[in-house]
Amino acid sequence: MVNIKSLSKVNPLDLNAENKFYAKAIATGIVDFDRLAYLVSNQCTVRESDCYAVIRAMEHNIIDELMQGKVVQFGGLGNFQVGIKSAGVATAAEVSTNLVKKSHLNFRPGKRFREMLVNVKYKMI
Repeated sequence: MVNIKSLSKVNPLDLNAENKFYAKAIATGIVDFDRLAYLVSNQCTVRESDCYAVIRAMEHNIIDELMQGKVVQFGGLGNFQVGIKSAGVATAAEVSTNLVKKSHLNFRPGKRFREMLVNVKYKMI
């Protein structure tokens, strides 16, 4: 169950307009790397230290492949891809790497994660 609460927000297009209230998802905690390795090790015959090593190696390889411009398909988890924000120019000939302002990570969830998002239950706090 995902906890939600009410959050007041300003309309950025009309700063004089009254604030509106929106639902905001609230995290109930953090599951860190060590906890994930522990959980995986308890669900199979692999030791926690082996899980930790495999997860670390996956992290390293995902980063390396993303830096090469590839889309990383991570099984049922989903796909990772680097995206960018850039300045706009008048013509295609003016486009260059110097226009890149910022990079970010795009994630497209796999089927089971998309289904989870459809079926998640909410609770007001």
